[in-house]
Amino acid sequence: MTEELDLMGQDSDGSSEEVVLTPAELIERLEQAWMNEKFAPELLESKSEIVECVMEQLEHMIEKFFPHVLEKEKTRPEGEPSSLSPEEFAFAKEYMASTDTYLKNVALKHMPPNLQKVDLLRSVPKPDLDSYVFLRVRERQENILVEPETDEQRDYVIDLEEGSQHLIRYKTIAPLVASGAVQLI
Repeated sequence: MTEELDLMGQDSDGSSEEVVLTPAELIERLEQAWMNEKFAPELLESKSEIVECVMEQLEHMIEKFFPHVLEKEKTRPEGEPSSLSPEEFAFAKEYMASTDTYLKNVALKHMPPNLQKVDLLRSVPKPDLDSYVFLRVRERQENILVEPETDEQRDYVIDLEEGSQHLIRYKTIAPLVASGAVQLI
């Protein structure tokens, strides 16, 4: 991911300046702030701008795929943990309602009656689980089934050695990301 994130910084003279960070740098700063806060024997200066920037990124992800996020939440089996915090779920519902209202008030009311409905699930692209991601293996994994990309290829099994890095289709390793056995990089 090459997109850059804006973070407001403070100069020593108190004036504000904008700092541009990559997502990896932002996460590194968040981890550093968290570790310092966790291990310091005193309360440290708040790093709320870093937390706010991370939250904005999460909101952006929800905004990008909101109907699918809500549909997944609605069809989640009983007892399975939610992917969303209560705040994220409320945000996604509110975003969906706002989008629906906006579309009706701005565009759909001017359309012929047979075109005044929009199916947001069909209109908004789904997350591409077939996209490739870079990962680092945190815990050795054996017998990972890799599905073929074309009809001429066959399924094959790989072992992932601890500390190794790979480029692999996300849906293949999604359960390993959820369990913490691999880390996306």
